[in-house]
Amino acid sequence: MATVLESEPEGHTGGSDRSPTPEAVVVRFAGDSGDGMQLTGGQFTLSTALAGNDLATFPDFPAEIRAPQGTLFGVSAFQINFGSTEIDTAGDAPDVLVAMNPAALKTNVGALKAGGLIIADTGEFNKRNLEKAKYDVSPLEDGSLEKWQVLAFDISALTLEAVKPFGLGNKEALRCKNMWTLGLALWMFDRDRQPLIDWLKGKFAKAPVLADANIAALNAGHAYGETAELAGPLKQYHLAPAESEPGLYRTVTGAEAISYGLVAGAQLAGLDLFFGGYPITPASAILHNLARLKEFGVTTFQAEDEIAAIAAAIGASYGGHLGVTSSSGPGIALKGEAMGLAIMTELPLVIVNSQRGGPSTGLPTKTEQSDLYQAVYGRNGDAPMPVIAARSPSDAFECAIEACRLAVQYMTPVMLLTDGYIANAAEPWKVPDPKGFEPFPVKFLEEPNGPDGAVLPYARDEKGARPWIKPGTPGLMHRIGGIEKNPGTGNIDYSPASHQTMTNARKDKIDGVAAGIPAQEVTLGEAGGKLALVGWGSTYGPIHQAVRRARRKGLDVSQIHVRHVWPLPENLGELLKSYEQVIVPEMNTGQFKTVLRDQYLVDAKPLNKTSGQPFTIAEIEAAIAAALA
Repeated sequence: MATVLESEPEGHTGGSDRSPTPEAVVVRFAGDSGDGMQLTGGQFTLSTALAGNDLATFPDFPAEIRAPQGTLFGVSAFQINFGSTEIDTAGDAPDVLVAMNPAALKTNVGALKAGGLIIADTGEFNKRNLEKAKYDVSPLEDGSLEKWQVLAFDISALTLEAVKPFGLGNKEALRCKNMWTLGLALWMFDRDRQPLIDWLKGKFAKAPVLADANIAALNAGHAYGETAELAGPLKQYHLAPAESEPGLYRTVTGAEAISYGLVAGAQLAGLDLFFGGYPITPASAILHNLARLKEFGVTTFQAEDEIAAIAAAIGASYGGHLGVTSSSGPGIALKGEAMGLAIMTELPLVIVNSQRGGPSTGLPTKTEQSDLYQAVYGRNGDAPMPVIAARSPSDAFECAIEACRLAVQYMTPVMLLTDGYIANAAEPWKVPDPKGFEPFPVKFLEEPNGPDGAVLPYARDEKGARPWIKPGTPGLMHRIGGIEKNPGTGNIDYSPASHQTMTNARKDKIDGVAAGIPAQEVTLGEAGGKLALVGWGSTYGPIHQAVRRARRKGLDVSQIHVRHVWPLPENLGELLKSYEQVIVPEMNTGQFKTVLRDQYLVDAKPLNKTSGQPFTIAEIEAAIAAALA
């Protein structure tokens, strides 16, 4: 039985130029949520980055905190697409599926491409686990896996044998299975074990026996690969490094990139950063990352609830810090009234929304883009704020800086949208030169700004922004708050004329943000033509690859990817009207499509998906072909 991994790399056009050594490979690790699949995938990602391959990952968690062991809804998976070519997505169909138990096989084998390789742990395919996975007979024996290549052996027994010298109990010894599996994967793709060995020594520095046992399991899995190759079914592949610009690189998740970008944005503004948050999936990692950055003027506060978290951040902004809060859809809903307060008081505030499937509790660990209406419109009253959407983990860094810039320059809350895919996924990131970012230092009002020594907290500059006044500044006593104010003095005034003036001023200020953001460019292709695919957020990767493949086939299609979701770039309407057709792929029921129709009266057509999974390249390719048929 030959094992040939001929992955269709992103951008590959097929045909006779395929090589037995592929340009890109997609591997999925799947097992019980206690099997350490995310740890395995994360360390394989590290080794892949060190090998110089381009990569993208997709961690896929179960929603339950700890589902019953061996059940279908307790499966945890980690997919990585890596190779010597440009990688923009975690890949469509895996070439290799590592299934640690029957449930992992059942929930993931349907995604494996025909002819792909299944590596299965026969030690877990016992009667009890087969019943939990709803199998009447073992799929390893009934011929149902004929369309794939199968390498099935007892990983559990091999792991126990490898760690036997260290005297671990059976349960503790089996926890080393993921390292055994990782060792085999490292051998398959010619990866260096030493960085992982060093990592294990550091992780278990206080328990050296556990470190040695895991290292032994890692080495045993690696050695098994060599043995299996001699026996025939398994082959080793070496993927050349991807071409890249010289520089310092590291892997980064979306949550990490946002955290670093927020700190950078505060530094560029000359401010200390205050983060008020409350744990919620998948946004919690931002709090975890910022808590480690205290030396950069960062204060983190885990509040008792979502409302307290944003209220504390607003208080920090009132006191002269850059206030930041973060959550996911349900938590953003709870923050709604306080967002209105920040809009009414016109204080800078950054709100990060790591979107997940909804409504209500919805799909806590799955990805979606269904909070766009909530971001643009979702507050009581006329309460406009800028909205920015990151397209990838590394892009989240620059988007966070941009959110900080808009917040302090326009004295407004800004919402930054990511999603579960971006927050948890990882990709290589070229660490930017800090000198390449233009500072936007804040100037606080330090003396009266009205006639006869009066203080006018709602006087406005050329951007429509009011002055930022630190409380306690001598001679600058002033009033701000949630009740409508007089347009200049800030005294309570909810007369019809006052409310009309202030409502218009707040709207005009946010509308004016469009003049301070870059013009929308065509991401791939030309301005004007038969078809444009317009995206925002994490749909960037599959849209980009689908359009690139379609253009290589000679199809007249272009990609436009929007970062500034509200207000929209000033030239976007004219650009959209230069195409005969516009399709908007998004992971919701058509929210951005509706915004574009409303703003520009263009006949934008939706391409929607709400399965909790990202778009595949093939799905978007099919939509392009249908539109141009």
